[in-house]
Amino acid sequence: MSQPVKGGLRGLAMDYGASNGRAILGKFDGRRLAIKEIHRFVNEPVHLPDALYWDAPFLYRQLLDSISKAVASGVAPDSVGVDTWGVDFGLIDRDGRLIGNPAHYRDARTNGVMEEAFQRMTRERIFKNTGLAFLQINTLYQLLAMENSPLRNAVYTLLMMPDLLTYFLTGEQCAEYTIASTSQLCSPVQRDWSRQVLNTFSLPRSWFPDITEPGSIHGATRDAVNQQLGLRKPIPVAAVGSHDTASAVCALPVDEKLGGRFAYISSGTWSLLGADTDKPIVSDAVLAANYTNEGGVFGKTRVLKNIMGLWILQECRRVWQREGIMDTFAILAEKADREKPFLAFFDPDDEQFLPPGDMPKRIRQTCVITNQPIPETPAQIARVVYENLALKYRWAMEQLSREILGERIERVYIVGGGSNNTLLNRMTAQSLGVPVYTGPGEATAIGNLLMQATALGELKGLNEIRAVVRASFAPRLYEPSDHDAWDDAYARFLKTTGLPA
Repeated sequence: MSQPVKGGLRGLAMDYGASNGRAILGKFDGRRLAIKEIHRFVNEPVHLPDALYWDAPFLYRQLLDSISKAVASGVAPDSVGVDTWGVDFGLIDRDGRLIGNPAHYRDARTNGVMEEAFQRMTRERIFKNTGLAFLQINTLYQLLAMENSPLRNAVYTLLMMPDLLTYFLTGEQCAEYTIASTSQLCSPVQRDWSRQVLNTFSLPRSWFPDITEPGSIHGATRDAVNQQLGLRKPIPVAAVGSHDTASAVCALPVDEKLGGRFAYISSGTWSLLGADTDKPIVSDAVLAANYTNEGGVFGKTRVLKNIMGLWILQECRRVWQREGIMDTFAILAEKADREKPFLAFFDPDDEQFLPPGDMPKRIRQTCVITNQPIPETPAQIARVVYENLALKYRWAMEQLSREILGERIERVYIVGGGSNNTLLNRMTAQSLGVPVYTGPGEATAIGNLLMQATALGELKGLNEIRAVVRASFAPRLYEPSDHDAWDDAYARFLKTTGLPA
């Protein structure tokens, strides 16, 4: 590991989630990282008459405000890094102007588009070329949905969301690999855009900037930004793991001395469950399980599965707040812990739970259709959501262990905002039957910051980064218990949902 930096290296991580964002200031002394949140904001889509959109100017404004707050606090960052959720993008015209606001991945425009895509390129060929799981939200299907749009005629460059924000900041148009890999337009073997997929779907290669690997410098804040913010000198902008899950996985507190295969869950609006591999696994088993090969830092591949995650409970809480029930997520979890276990079962990844809406009503309707007891109170519904997430984790983990990796998973790391949910973490250890290590909650921002340190030459590899994480943020251990009760619940979960064992 490198020697301590004089005065400490200070980085600013801009971490944009699909429901909120935050700016985290980090100070790295060569051995440990200290972090401080300096700005937080809600990231909500905007319903316009034609579609559901992200508010790109607002998101960029948060980036500028965050740099201003850092400077005002007396800390001029040595670097900035941006990460966001996957699949979404902005379109730039020949003059460098944004063509409208980026569409939201939950917009209904992609309904039925995957089936149309398979008429041009079979599911098997798309997977062979991209290694990616099939989700209607993927960039490929979003582009196919706008095939007849007049906007296509004005497109000069396509930039994934973190690359778009970086472009606004620096004026440089780049494509960082981990975020590009979520598009279903990249080859996981070549770590580059797939010519076969682009050609089949009439997507000009010129739209897509050359791929940049994480751990390098994208550029620096442009002159107009420096003047606007009163910066004395440009700030370098690093290519981090700009897909938020790539940054989160980078910051796992893994102790290699424990040995054995480990897996992880990046827990938030989505739950991303998977394992690091040195090479992509583009196999029939991965295709059948609808797992995905997404880019990781230092040449790693994240073989993982998207699970609906805490989105369902977030939408439930929106409904309850409109009804005047203002319980926080922490209070909901406390109340749920006192409710009767295993009241009802459903698959969190049922397509009905993808769009925004009245989730409590959808859960109750599912229970009516499947002749199960109906959860009525917010606490009962919250418990049912947590239990079914933990059971779905087990189902996905068994696929990963048995069908894909061919080896037993000895332990699991949970990072991200969901790692602070003690009830869900305990349930996950009970459901999986293996030790679960949780934290840090701000893993995405931490991974972002430590990849900035890498880009500036202060760290040299994933083992060094994870050693810093362990030294800076001690994980919490949940040991498995009550496994017999969870075995019985798992059998009932499989029977009710119809998921294959």
